[in-house]
Amino acid sequence: MRYPRVSPHFLACRVAVRPFLRPGAVTVGLSGGADSLALLAAAVAEGQVVRAVVVDHQLQSGSAQVAEQARAQAEQLGAGAQVRTVAVERSGSLEAAARQARYAALLEDDGEVWVAHTRDDQAETLLLGALRGNPSGMAPRTGRLVRPFLTVRRTDTLGACAELGLEPWHDPHNLDPAFRRVAVRRQLIPRLGELIGGDAVEPLAQAADRVAADNALLEELAGPPTDDCGELAAQAGPLRRRRIAAWLREREVGVTGASISAIEALCTDWRGQGGVAVGRTATGRLEVRRVSGRLALFPAG
Repeated sequence: MRYPRVSPHFLACRVAVRPFLRPGAVTVGLSGGADSLALLAAAVAEGQVVRAVVVDHQLQSGSAQVAEQARAQAEQLGAGAQVRTVAVERSGSLEAAARQARYAALLEDDGEVWVAHTRDDQAETLLLGALRGNPSGMAPRTGRLVRPFLTVRRTDTLGACAELGLEPWHDPHNLDPAFRRVAVRRQLIPRLGELIGGDAVEPLAQAADRVAADNALLEELAGPPTDDCGELAAQAGPLRRRRIAAWLREREVGVTGASISAIEALCTDWRGQGGVAVGRTATGRLEVRRVSGRLALFPAG
């Protein structure tokens, strides 16, 4: 593909991926949206061998056509590409279920998986975590998952696609405020910008960067996940809470500040209390109980 001589937005994307380049192939999660198209194009332009994986969640009419268009765009950019169709569990949070199915499909191959979370996504993640009582941020690397665009603004990915003559797909879900992330993006962050008289994304993203770095260190100090209530009770609170969160994530259970606090009480303030609700499956509610001094996950009965 021929690249334009003047392309400041695309240049910002290319500069962002350079620290992450590596020998061999990487998988790039491609939705067909501006962020993932720009990531794929930047990786190819910088000489990275790429295999694009387009995940069809089958949640919208015409999703197969959207996925095929994204696959064709990847090949146009010079990357190998394939579509993987998944079935999304529709009980509980649709966003969480779609995310779980998507990452399972992306991680089928060996090696690194690059996803196109931007600086704007980082700011949204901080606020969404805070609303769940568990402020959070994304790290550039989490296991095999790599996020080269955490320093890149969404305006740059849109601008890069325009400079390259690429037509990104615009997900109609990104306009629906019924999804909490959409409401944060389209309503809350602009309002915060008005309140401070400037760009709210950058200070929020900076805070998320620090939270992610702090969490990584504390999780390392905390040790591996455990169900031993006595061992957890003996740890300092910040380490204990992160270890409980890791134990929940290991079981693919959502983490909230309220659930961590209640599970923590099963370890530190045991009075024979009942189970802690932590989510739902297709067959009903899930809860964590203390059994013989250990945490255990049960369907609520």
